[in-house]
Amino acid sequence: MGTDRMSDFADLTALAARELLASGALSAVDLTRACLQRIAAREPVVQAWNCIDEDLALTRAGTLDRYRQTGGALGPLHGLPVGIKDIMDTGDLPTENGTRMDAGRRPADDAWLVARLRAAGAVIPGKTVTTECAYLAPAKTHNPHNPEHTPGGSSSGSAAAVACGMVPFAVGTQTGGSVIRPASYCGVVGFKPTFGLIPRTGVLRTSRHLDTVGTFARTIEDAALLADALAGQDPADPDTVPMAAPRLLETASTDPPATPQLAFIRTGAWQSIEADCAEGFSELVGALGNLCDEFELPAVFAEGAAAHRRIMLAEIAHNLRHYYDRDSALLAAETRAAVEAGRLITATEYLGAMDWRNTLYAGLEEIFQRYDAIITPAAPGEAPSGLHSTGSAAFNVLWSLTGVPAVTLPLLTGASGLPIGVQLVAARNDDGRLLRTARWLVNTLAAAD
Repeated sequence: MGTDRMSDFADLTALAARELLASGALSAVDLTRACLQRIAAREPVVQAWNCIDEDLALTRAGTLDRYRQTGGALGPLHGLPVGIKDIMDTGDLPTENGTRMDAGRRPADDAWLVARLRAAGAVIPGKTVTTECAYLAPAKTHNPHNPEHTPGGSSSGSAAAVACGMVPFAVGTQTGGSVIRPASYCGVVGFKPTFGLIPRTGVLRTSRHLDTVGTFARTIEDAALLADALAGQDPADPDTVPMAAPRLLETASTDPPATPQLAFIRTGAWQSIEADCAEGFSELVGALGNLCDEFELPAVFAEGAAAHRRIMLAEIAHNLRHYYDRDSALLAAETRAAVEAGRLITATEYLGAMDWRNTLYAGLEEIFQRYDAIITPAAPGEAPSGLHSTGSAAFNVLWSLTGVPAVTLPLLTGASGLPIGVQLVAARNDDGRLLRTARWLVNTLAAAD
């Protein structure tokens, strides 16, 4: 098969590829080869991967092809390549957590979610780049739209890999804005589910009460497909609960029973908005007309950013202390400073910050009784120029603090031609409805063009 034709496979959505794989019109080996070719072509500039094992991926794909020929039932991700953020343990690949202190680390077991991916039939070609310990120190990845700009963080490699077509989808995590922000900067769909929907056993812990596993894809449906495969309950993760399958893809693929109503909320982060992003939202809200109302949060929500920061830093100081105590000089300045700042937070300050999680969510519940979703920026604007920062999470921390589901859609373009994400937020455990509303929004805007 020609190289050009093979490369086309890398541009398939996950759902389109899954249909071809199930029918035998496309082999897992050919799809995996196409993704590996795309990686070889784009990786020298984008640098989205911490490690790649072509032989391992192709061997796995071949095994899946032979299994399909037996006529056995196929897993929901049969033959689909998936990028895995390098803070998630993999027994057959290094997991280095973005820090030289874990260079060459080989876990004995897979993380819960990695085992779930394998059981679903996924192919894992390698590990995507993370910032150090999933915090703020920039890593090597460049923005695929312009390598002089940041891809965001901390899930930088996962977002960039999907944007390039290196894999149809990928897994990341968010503590502050580490799914939504890089997805916005790289121009892909980023989905942060309700806190606790996806178990984190075997994933580097930075903040127990904030860390959330999320997905990156080029379509809403693909993001839902991957999240469906990962959702579940694991007794080893105390923040997960027994639940029925969320059926995110099924819900996201249907039309809303009634026309959704959105609440446009600027939040206190609006002071950092860039002109092109503000203009884009003005046009977007205007195009929605009476389907979108402007809504101002009560003043008490200004406490959210400080509460989030106290929880995050105090828990980072606890969870990353073994790195700091072993040799703090080997940590990046940003990580070192986070541990040091977290150690200065008192128990009273930490517990007070924890109280804000449900207090502020109670206020959000009143909004969600009237509106299907909140619409707000995913980031202040385009990906900033330079690689010295991963950008601002100002538009993300309130939603991470309160544990609500959020999704960003690549609907706007900035003055420099880079993507700007539109973020939708819904009530806890309303993940399917959120994705359905997001799909409705995309279709509504497309029909209006």
